[in-house]
Amino acid sequence: MIRGRALSAAAMLALASCAGADRPPPAARASGAGLPADDWRRYATDADRARLRGWRTAFVAGLAQARAAGHAADLDSEGALMVPDAGEPDAALPPGDYRCRVTKLGSRGGSGGLTHVAYPYFRCRVGAGDRVQSFEKLTGSQRQVGALYGDVAARRIFLGTLALGSEQRALRYGADADRDLIGVLQRIGDRRWRLLFPSPRYESLIDVMEIVPE
Repeated sequence: MIRGRALSAAAMLALASCAGADRPPPAARASGAGLPADDWRRYATDADRARLRGWRTAFVAGLAQARAAGHAADLDSEGALMVPDAGEPDAALPPGDYRCRVTKLGSRGGSGGLTHVAYPYFRCRVGAGDRVQSFEKLTGSQRQVGALYGDVAARRIFLGTLALGSEQRALRYGADADRDLIGVLQRIGDRRWRLLFPSPRYESLIDVMEIVPE
Protein backbone atom coordinates (compact mmCIF):
# COMPACT_ATOMS: atom_id res chain seq x y z
CA MET A 1 0.00 0.00 0.00
CA ILE A 2 1.30 3.44 -0.90
CA ARG A 3 1.92 5.54 2.19
CA GLY A 4 2.10 9.33 2.11
CA ARG A 5 5.11 10.77 3.91
CA ALA A 6 6.47 14.18 4.78
CA LEU A 7 8.98 15.60 2.33
CA SER A 8 12.60 14.95 3.24
CA ALA A 9 15.02 17.81 3.76
CA ALA A 10 16.96 16.79 0.64
CA ALA A 11 13.88 16.85 -1.57
CA MET A 12 12.79 20.21 -0.23
CA LEU A 13 16.29 21.60 -0.85
CA ALA A 14 16.22 20.46 -4.47
CA LEU A 15 12.73 21.87 -4.97
CA ALA A 16 13.76 25.20 -3.54
CA SER A 17 16.67 25.17 -5.97
CA CYS A 18 14.79 24.36 -9.18
CA ALA A 19 15.64 27.62 -10.84
CA GLY A 20 17.96 28.59 -13.65
CA ALA A 21 21.42 29.79 -12.72
CA ASP A 22 20.44 33.37 -13.57
CA ARG A 23 17.39 33.57 -11.32
CA PRO A 24 16.88 33.04 -7.57
CA PRO A 25 15.13 29.94 -6.22
CA PRO A 26 11.33 30.18 -6.52
CA ALA A 27 9.63 31.41 -3.39
CA ALA A 28 7.44 28.98 -1.50
CA ARG A 29 3.81 29.37 -2.42
CA ALA A 30 0.54 28.35 -0.83
CA SER A 31 0.39 24.81 -2.25
CA GLY A 32 -0.04 22.73 0.88
CA ALA A 33 3.61 21.62 1.02
CA GLY A 34 5.16 25.01 0.29
CA LEU A 35 6.16 23.99 -3.23
CA PRO A 36 6.48 26.34 -6.23
CA ALA A 37 3.34 26.24 -8.37
CA ASP A 38 5.09 27.34 -11.54
CA ASP A 39 5.65 26.04 -15.03
CA TRP A 40 8.85 23.99 -15.41
CA ARG A 41 9.81 26.12 -18.40
CA ARG A 42 10.64 28.99 -16.04
CA TYR A 43 13.50 27.00 -14.54
CA ALA A 44 14.83 24.58 -17.16
CA THR A 45 18.23 25.43 -18.60
CA ASP A 46 18.66 25.68 -22.36
CA ALA A 47 20.76 22.51 -22.32
CA ASP A 48 18.01 20.60 -20.54
CA ARG A 49 15.35 21.87 -22.91
CA ALA A 50 17.44 20.44 -25.76
CA ARG A 51 17.80 17.11 -23.95
CA LEU A 52 14.06 16.97 -23.39
CA ARG A 53 13.33 17.58 -27.08
CA GLY A 54 15.59 14.66 -27.95
CA TRP A 55 14.26 12.15 -25.43
CA ARG A 56 12.75 9.80 -28.02
CA THR A 57 15.82 9.91 -30.26
CA ALA A 58 18.01 9.04 -27.27
CA PHE A 59 15.66 6.22 -26.27
CA VAL A 60 15.63 4.68 -29.76
CA ALA A 61 19.42 4.95 -30.05
CA GLY A 62 19.95 3.39 -26.61
CA LEU A 63 17.65 0.49 -27.42
CA ALA A 64 19.41 -0.08 -30.74
CA GLN A 65 22.83 -0.22 -29.10
CA ALA A 66 21.59 -2.60 -26.41
CA ARG A 67 19.97 -4.92 -28.95
CA ALA A 68 23.08 -4.92 -31.13
CA ALA A 69 25.11 -5.96 -28.07
CA GLY A 70 22.91 -9.01 -27.49
CA HIS A 71 20.37 -7.73 -24.95
CA ALA A 72 17.23 -8.15 -27.07
CA ALA A 73 15.74 -10.76 -24.74
CA ASP A 74 16.33 -8.56 -21.70
CA LEU A 75 14.59 -5.64 -23.36
CA ASP A 76 11.65 -7.69 -24.64
CA SER A 77 11.05 -9.12 -21.16
CA GLU A 78 10.40 -5.60 -19.83
CA GLY A 79 7.28 -5.10 -21.94
CA ALA A 80 6.01 -1.52 -22.14
CA LEU A 81 8.93 -0.21 -20.09
CA MET A 82 11.19 -0.45 -23.13
CA VAL A 83 8.72 0.69 -25.80
CA PRO A 84 9.27 4.38 -26.67
CA ASP A 85 5.63 5.09 -27.52
CA ALA A 86 4.06 3.13 -24.67
CA GLY A 87 3.01 6.18 -22.64
CA GLU A 88 -0.67 6.20 -21.65
CA PRO A 89 -3.04 9.04 -20.70
CA ASP A 90 -3.01 10.43 -17.16
CA ALA A 91 0.59 10.36 -15.98
CA ALA A 92 -0.26 11.59 -12.47
CA LEU A 93 1.81 9.82 -9.82
CA PRO A 94 0.06 9.56 -6.43
CA PRO A 95 2.15 10.66 -3.44
CA GLY A 96 3.75 7.91 -1.39
CA ASP A 97 6.63 5.46 -1.24
CA TYR A 98 7.63 3.40 -4.27
CA ARG A 99 10.10 0.87 -5.55
CA CYS A 100 12.19 2.19 -8.42
CA ARG A 101 14.91 0.69 -10.57
CA VAL A 102 17.07 2.12 -13.30
CA THR A 103 18.22 0.55 -16.55
CA LYS A 104 20.96 2.39 -18.42
CA LEU A 105 20.78 2.06 -22.20
CA GLY A 106 23.46 2.85 -24.75
CA SER A 107 27.01 4.03 -24.22
CA ARG A 108 28.22 7.62 -24.46
CA GLY A 109 31.74 6.28 -24.91
CA GLY A 110 30.99 4.53 -28.18
CA SER A 111 32.40 1.09 -28.92
CA GLY A 112 33.49 -0.92 -25.93
CA GLY A 113 31.15 0.74 -23.42
CA LEU A 114 28.37 -1.07 -21.61
CA THR A 115 25.09 -0.67 -23.49
CA HIS A 116 22.71 -2.31 -21.00
CA VAL A 117 23.08 -2.08 -17.24
CA ALA A 118 20.07 -3.06 -15.11
CA TYR A 119 20.09 -2.18 -11.41
CA PRO A 120 17.90 -3.75 -8.70
CA TYR A 121 15.01 -1.98 -7.02
CA PHE A 122 15.71 0.87 -4.63
CA ARG A 123 13.35 3.14 -2.71
CA CYS A 124 11.78 6.34 -4.04
CA ARG A 125 9.36 8.84 -2.55
CA VAL A 126 6.84 11.18 -4.16
CA GLY A 127 5.49 14.17 -2.25
CA ALA A 128 2.00 15.62 -2.33
CA GLY A 129 1.13 18.42 -4.71
CA ASP A 130 -1.03 19.42 -7.64
CA ARG A 131 1.12 21.14 -10.24
CA VAL A 132 4.40 20.34 -8.48
CA GLN A 133 5.49 17.29 -6.47
CA SER A 134 8.81 16.39 -4.91
CA PHE A 135 10.56 13.26 -6.16
CA GLU A 136 13.50 11.61 -4.48
CA LYS A 137 15.36 8.35 -4.97
CA LEU A 138 16.19 7.52 -1.37
CA THR A 139 18.76 4.71 -1.73
CA GLY A 140 21.55 3.73 -4.10
CA SER A 141 24.84 5.29 -5.17
CA GLN A 142 23.16 7.55 -7.77
CA ARG A 143 20.05 9.33 -6.49
CA GLN A 144 17.79 11.63 -8.50
CA VAL A 145 16.34 14.41 -6.36
CA GLY A 146 14.05 17.20 -7.55
CA ALA A 147 10.53 18.09 -8.62
CA LEU A 148 7.83 16.75 -10.92
CA TYR A 149 6.02 19.54 -12.74
CA GLY A 150 2.63 19.30 -14.38
CA ASP A 151 2.66 19.42 -18.18
CA VAL A 152 0.24 17.81 -20.64
CA ALA A 153 -1.96 15.02 -19.27
CA ALA A 154 0.21 12.25 -20.69
CA ARG A 155 3.42 13.35 -19.00
CA ARG A 156 5.06 15.24 -16.16
CA ILE A 157 8.46 16.87 -16.30
CA PHE A 158 11.21 16.22 -13.76
CA LEU A 159 13.81 18.87 -12.96
CA GLY A 160 16.49 18.11 -10.43
CA THR A 161 20.02 16.94 -9.81
CA LEU A 162 21.97 13.77 -9.21
CA ALA A 163 23.32 13.04 -5.72
CA LEU A 164 26.25 10.63 -5.59
CA GLY A 165 27.63 8.23 -3.03
CA SER A 166 27.40 9.41 0.58
CA GLU A 167 26.47 13.01 -0.24
CA GLN A 168 23.91 14.31 2.22
CA ARG A 169 22.54 17.14 0.08
CA ALA A 170 21.52 17.51 -3.52
CA LEU A 171 23.25 20.23 -5.51
CA ARG A 172 21.37 23.32 -6.60
CA TYR A 173 19.79 22.84 -10.00
CA GLY A 174 21.71 24.94 -12.53
CA ALA A 175 24.87 25.06 -10.41
CA ASP A 176 26.60 22.11 -12.12
CA ALA A 177 25.55 21.08 -15.61
CA ASP A 178 27.09 17.64 -15.07
CA ARG A 179 24.62 16.98 -12.26
CA ASP A 180 21.52 18.64 -13.76
CA LEU A 181 18.76 16.29 -14.85
CA ILE A 182 15.58 16.63 -16.85
CA GLY A 183 13.15 13.74 -17.20
CA VAL A 184 9.82 12.68 -18.67
CA LEU A 185 7.36 10.85 -16.42
CA GLN A 186 4.87 8.58 -18.20
CA ARG A 187 2.33 6.01 -17.07
CA ILE A 188 2.88 2.69 -18.85
CA GLY A 189 0.28 0.47 -17.22
CA ASP A 190 -1.93 -0.07 -14.21
CA ARG A 191 0.07 1.34 -11.26
CA ARG A 192 3.26 1.32 -13.31
CA TRP A 193 5.23 4.39 -14.41
CA ARG A 194 8.57 5.21 -15.95
CA LEU A 195 10.80 8.24 -15.65
CA LEU A 196 13.09 8.77 -18.64
CA PHE A 197 16.33 10.73 -18.22
CA PRO A 198 17.64 11.47 -21.74
CA SER A 199 21.31 12.14 -22.41
CA PRO A 200 22.62 12.12 -18.83
CA ARG A 201 26.17 13.42 -18.47
CA TYR A 202 27.53 10.08 -17.33
CA GLU A 203 27.75 6.67 -18.99
CA SER A 204 24.51 6.11 -20.93
CA LEU A 205 22.40 7.57 -23.73
CA ILE A 206 19.27 7.34 -21.60
CA ASP A 207 18.35 6.12 -18.11
CA VAL A 208 14.98 4.40 -17.81
CA MET A 209 13.54 4.30 -14.30
CA GLU A 210 10.62 1.99 -13.58
CA ILE A 211 8.39 3.14 -10.69
CA VAL A 212 5.92 0.80 -8.98
CA PRO A 213 4.16 0.91 -5.58
CA GLU A 214 5.80 -0.76 -2.62
